[in-house]
This record gives sequence, structure tokens and C-alpha cells, in this order.
Amino acid sequence: HGILNIHPSLLPRHRGAAPIAAAILAGDAEGGVTIIRMDEGVDTGPIVAQRSWPLDSSITAPDLEALAAREGALLLRSTIRPWVEGQLEAGPQDDTAASSTRPLRREDGRLDPDRPVELLERQVRALQPWPGSWLETVVGRMLVWRAEAVPGFDAGDGAPGRFGRFGLRASDGHLALREVQPAGGRRMTWDEFVRGRPAIVGSEVVEPKARA
Repeated sequence: HGILNIHPSLLPRHRGAAPIAAAILAGDAEGGVTIIRMDEGVDTGPIVAQRSWPLDSSITAPDLEALAAREGALLLRSTIRPWVEGQLEAGPQDDTAASSTRPLRREDGRLDPDRPVELLERQVRALQPWPGSWLETVVGRMLVWRAEAVPGFDAGDGAPGRFGRFGLRASDGHLALREVQPAGGRRMTWDEFVRGRPAIVGSEVVEPKARA
């Protein structure tokens, strides 16, 4: 019968190592799980069964991982007997619609204020718990756990990368910071962070130091 594999995406979309993060980063409206019969490729085997669901625009990677695990188990449970009994046929994937993902790296977590604010907000949700989303600031590295995209800005807001009372100026709006964590500290609201580190307001993002 071959070996079956449960993959947490709607294959052939998001083959590879980081499909859950990729779905959130891409702003996919739909998520899902796929059962394939494994072959020699990376997630390229023929499809035995799929299940999909709408993706909430506020879902985080841990939430999506838990949802995919539950739905994948239910799908396997309903699939395994008819598969063994020969009642299901595996169909080929459409390679022309395929996309690939790679393992996440620490540097993927850096928030680039020159990017659109909607993409930054997705990054915060997609890269939890690792590598996390982070910024180098005048008061040290800061992790961002929750944020909200606020499109648009006033002419006097300054260039992208400047911190204000409510968060970070990006290329086309503000990333309103809701929950952050200083290096070595606890998670806290942005207001709490600013009260303890007022120097950050009006400062700019610091470029990370290059490794030797």
C-alpha cells in the first residue's frame, strides 16, 4: 500500500519544511492538511485525501499547528481503512501549482520596517514560537508577540523605522505593538515597555550587527 504521510498544507502548495509559517506569511485564505503516498521527492507524492478550512486573519502558527494536528488525525482515521481496502485511489499533484518552503532561520525573524505593515503583522503571527519576530532598538533587542497593522500615516511621522507612542512606523502605516518582550525579560504590553524604557519613543530601529 505504500507509506502515507500527513502534511499540514493543501499540497502542492507549501511543500517542504515550514508550511504552517508559509501559509500565514502568504496571507492564505484557506488552510488544510493533505495525506499523500510518499515517493522519493519532498512532499511530491500522489494525494490520497485532503481537508481544508478557512484561515482566520488573526491565527498564529501555534494555533494553526494544533488545528492541523487535530484535523490531520481525523482525516487519517477516516482514510486509512478505505485506503487499505483499495477503495481510494491516489491522484498526482499539479506540479505547475507547487510552491516550496525551507527551514526557518534566526534572521528570518527580523522585522524590516521598510516592508508593508500587513506583511509585518503576518510575520509576527507566523514565526511563533521560533524564530520569533524581533527588532534591535536603542534599549536592546525586543521580541514582538502581538501586533496590529494600521495602514496610513501622517506626513510628520518620519521615515520608516521610527518608534512612536503606539508602535513602529513601517513603509505604508504603523505596526501597533500590543505585546513585546525585552531580552531577558518577561512579556508585557507596549505601554509597560515604554514606561520602563521611555528612550525608545522617537528613536529608530538599530541595524543588527553583522556576525564575524
